Amino acid sequence: MADPVLPTVRDVVALAPMQVGEPRIVAGARYLDRPVRWVHSSEVPDIASLLKGGELVLITGIGLPAEDDGVRAFVQDLAGVGVAGLVVELGRRYIGSVPKTMAAAAEEYALPLVELRRPTPFVQITEAVHALIVDAQLTELRASEEIHQRFTELSVEGAEPAEVVHQAAQLAGYPIVLENLARKVLAFDAAGGRAELLLDGWEQHSRRIAVAGRTGYDAEAGWLVTAVGARGQDWGRLLLRWPGAGDPPTRLTILLERAASTLALGRLIRRDEQGLERQLHGTLLAALLDHSLPVDEVSLRARALGVTLDKRRLVGVVVRPRLPGADSAEAAARLRDLADTASQAVRDAKLTGLLSVLDDQVVGGLLAVRSAADEDAALTRFAAALRRGREEVLIAAGSGVDSLREARRSLVEARQVADAARHDAPPAAPVLRLPHVGLAGLLHLLRDEPRLQTFVERQLGALLAYDAQHPRDQLLPTLRVYLEAGRNKSIAASAAHLSRPAFYERLARIGRILDVDLDSVAVCLSLHVALLAWEAIRS
Repeated sequence: MADPVLPTVRDVVALAPMQVGEPRIVAGARYLDRPVRWVHSSEVPDIASLLKGGELVLITGIGLPAEDDGVRAFVQDLAGVGVAGLVVELGRRYIGSVPKTMAAAAEEYALPLVELRRPTPFVQITEAVHALIVDAQLTELRASEEIHQRFTELSVEGAEPAEVVHQAAQLAGYPIVLENLARKVLAFDAAGGRAELLLDGWEQHSRRIAVAGRTGYDAEAGWLVTAVGARGQDWGRLLLRWPGAGDPPTRLTILLERAASTLALGRLIRRDEQGLERQLHGTLLAALLDHSLPVDEVSLRARALGVTLDKRRLVGVVVRPRLPGADSAEAAARLRDLADTASQAVRDAKLTGLLSVLDDQVVGGLLAVRSAADEDAALTRFAAALRRGREEVLIAAGSGVDSLREARRSLVEARQVADAARHDAPPAAPVLRLPHVGLAGLLHLLRDEPRLQTFVERQLGALLAYDAQHPRDQLLPTLRVYLEAGRNKSIAASAAHLSRPAFYERLARIGRILDVDLDSVAVCLSLHVALLAWEAIRS
């Protein structure tokens, strides 16, 4: 869909009512492509004080001062407020041509100057131009309506992020990228261009794109940017590549913000296609995770489903297939089957609980056991029942809690353990628990958490930005060697294959860039954790 644009000075000169006057470009020919926002005719010498910019001014010159300085000041004032151009009809004040002073001033101040050598009704010019402007505004309105309709449909359909980005790129006609807070690309559409040209070195390029506020345009980088998030929690940015001169049109800003809203909404209301009972289980588990229902109401609804959660030891569990499905349809089918099997395993182990597909990767649940003393045995029975004929599953559990108000912590912990287990390769165990997870695994499982990404940006953002701007003088490897050497500068310098003075100078630069004391144990601990988290995010 092409951008609706206002007529330019060149377009206006080509109109039939203007051609009646036999127009001639006297000055500012290089600036004829300026858009015309409105047409204004007046003979008032100080008309510039009444204008806002973008107008095409029509005059006969009868009201202009006779002296050259006055004419020059008139042109200078028009250029100063940013008018699109000046049209002078000859015959009433000026015979043959406009004054040389006016032409010279217009050329000096980059103002298109057109003279009409025959009498021309200004009203006809005004009507013709205003018709074009109104048509452009109607086109803009239709474009806004199409944007609203398209993204409303995507929201109702629960479209995936990739589809939202694709539709936005189609409407815009320009490349669009969705990234998280760590500058990792989540989805993109090159709008017919080459993906490798768009994404090559994306993280470093993205770090150089900075805007003020939630939505803004980085003119130097050529990217229109808006934040993506809801409920005060931003989790990414949506960027549109604008190759044109000047600021992108308002339509593109509206489009990008509407796409960002659709992405944020889609993340909040992910749909599933489970059976009614499993869906009810999933609703109650989701309510515990996002606090969308009071705990007492969750307990009441669970009891109505035949699941007693009061006065029980509650343990969050997550079951993940070790081998993913070949495609999304197969993966979804395997998860539904796994949810049914897990529910049967709960019954076989003589337990009660809530079990449901939590997302497109895992089955999760909350098991109710009689007491803390029975917790380990109950989990062992559940794992044994679940693994009969299903050796490929990974089972993780959170710490047991004694209140439904604490159940969310156990569920989240179970999911974390399940995610980290694939990264840390923990020892074989019937059910994996938090002690099996190391720091690298913990950071890996939290890699998509906006708060961790924010922590990394706060700790290392300035250094990462420096390295992005100085690709031949990377300082992050120096910091990594120093931290891995336990802050032993001599060992670190040797490992970095640098002389001590050179290594010390690089450390001093890192300290200045990050504004930290690298001799501080606490500072280095924070930086080391941030570095491990950054590597987990990149992995």
